[in-house]
Amino acid sequence: MQNDIHAVGRRKEAVARVRLVPGEGNIIINKRDIDDYFPLETLKMTVRQPLNLTKVTGYDVLVNVVGGGVTGQSGAIRHGLSRALIKLNPELRPALKKAGFLTRDPRMKERKKYGLKGARRAPQFSKR
Repeated sequence: MQNDIHAVGRRKEAVARVRLVPGEGNIIINKRDIDDYFPLETLKMTVRQPLNLTKVTGYDVLVNVVGGGVTGQSGAIRHGLSRALIKLNPELRPALKKAGFLTRDPRMKERKKYGLKGARRAPQFSKR
């Protein structure tokens, strides 16, 4: 289809490939409905935030998301969906930017250091 709009969103280890296709407003994530995919209402709300803010209707959102946990995945989908909406209509950019949906969350897992059990966790200390 020519009128598909593709965008990629990322957060932590999660990568979401988002497609906007003309339709009736369904959100399909990894070939499952959003209600089946995300167990919590807050995660579903996070995904829908860009659509609610911009009042865009008449498009199905098809998402392929890999990596990370459910919270990271919902944030990645929100990021990708926001980028896709800008490709659809560049005039939506100021509103999405003001809401902070276009900013890639830079927080990542800290690397494990040698001599430690984790990023900061030291081995157990024994006095005797």
